[in-house]
Formats: sequence, structure tokens, C-alpha cells
Amino acid sequence: MSIDAKGIYQAIEEIRAKAPVVHNITNYVAMNNSANALLAIGASPVMAHAEEEMEEMVGIAAALVINIGTLSEAWISSMFEAAHQARIKGIPVVLDPVGAGATSYRTQTALELISSEPPTIIRGNASEIMALFDEKTKTKGVDSAASSDDAVAIAKKISAINKCVVCVSGETDYVVDDDKVIKIQNGHPLMTRVTGLGCTSSALCGAFAAVENDAQVAVAQAMAVMGIVGEMAVQKADGPGSLQMHFLDILYSLSQDDISQRLKIEE
Repeated sequence: MSIDAKGIYQAIEEIRAKAPVVHNITNYVAMNNSANALLAIGASPVMAHAEEEMEEMVGIAAALVINIGTLSEAWISSMFEAAHQARIKGIPVVLDPVGAGATSYRTQTALELISSEPPTIIRGNASEIMALFDEKTKTKGVDSAASSDDAVAIAKKISAINKCVVCVSGETDYVVDDDKVIKIQNGHPLMTRVTGLGCTSSALCGAFAAVENDAQVAVAQAMAVMGIVGEMAVQKADGPGSLQMHFLDILYSLSQDDISQRLKIEE
């Protein structure tokens, strides 16, 4: 399936019409950003991490996003339970392995989640994705120490082994499904100065996956929207603070023309 401005905008219109519930078990840093971005695009976010309500909460969701940014033992139990319930229900699961490679605790948690309840989509920066294949790979805190180009071959292996879509985000975003790679070159360096925008990408992957059955298409659409909105927001922003505000406003009002004028995608 070819990914173009018309198809991306149709997916946005479907999100706006259906307002799918996207259940996020995400980190303290990104909760507000992710929830606001989901609301801006038209989805219905819920940020819930108590294990006691996982079965019911997943029961009303159209997608589940698991983000390991601020880990604790109780949250990890909830992640496993939510992923299990999502598999039973048959809804897409997005895993964001934030900081994998920074500590063994993070890396092992991500690997155990993948092996026990394989996600539909894994989205991370180059170092995080590489750490999922080679535990000796180190990340710089939660920032990548490698370029996205470096991680494509490993992303293909992870995708093939786990039968999932792997997105490597960076200056160029790569969306990998086995040996099929989609390349997106939208975005702006200033986006790296705003905390939680990578986590927001994962949340939007959940929204698009809730309305698009082809996970690779859904992720490519979400990442293209992130990059295009970021580019447009930078043009209005004076710095990282105002970028956040303009990002949400533009995401809310994004048009098909905006997408067609800026989309840089290779399939």
C-alpha cells in the first residue's frame, strides 16, 4: 500500500470521527505531552497504570501503548498484564523501550515484554533498538548515541524474529516490517530540545494503529505527521517552549494540503 497525503489525511479523519481510546502506560515526563497530542489529533487518551484496573481498561481501548521511561516494579507488573489482556482482545500494542541500553533493568524489562507478549510495534531511537538485539549497546541516558541509519539492519532482524513492525526514529525515521523499509525524512532538530516528543510519537502510533490494520502503514503515517507538524511548529516557534504550544495547535488543525506540501517519504 502506497503512503500518500490523501491516505494519511483519511486516517486522521477516521481518528477524529471514531475518537479511539488509546490506553497509555507511560512515564511521568511524557504523560501530559502524549495525552494532549492524542486529544489534538482526535483520539481519546487514558493514562492508567494500576494493575488492578488493567483488564477493564484494556477492555475499552482500541490500542495499548507501553512506555518504559520511568520504571518501577508495580508498573512493570501492570505492563505485562495490560499486554496480556491486549493480546487476548486482539488490539495493537506499541512498545517504546525508552532508555534500553542505559541500564540492565530497562533492557531486560523491554526484552521480557517482547518475548512474553510480543508487541505489534516497537518504536525507539537507534541506540534503544540496537540494545534490544545486543545488550552491550549503550545509550546516552534516554538519548541515542547512534544514528538511525546504524540501526536499520538490526531493526530488520528484530522485526523478523518477533513478527512485528520496528520503527527507528532519528534525523531519518525508518519503519521496518521484515525486509520492507519505509523511510521518512520529515522533522526538525529543534524537536530534540523538547522532552517527550519521542514518547508522543509512540502515542500517535497507537492512534493510527487503532484505525489502520496494516501496522507498518500506521506507523509510517504517524511518524510522517509528527515530522510535518514539527516542521510547521518550528516556523512559528521562538524556541522549545513555544514549539510545544504550536505543535499541539498545528496537530489539531492539520490539513491534507499541509501534508501534501511537506511529505518526504520513500517506500
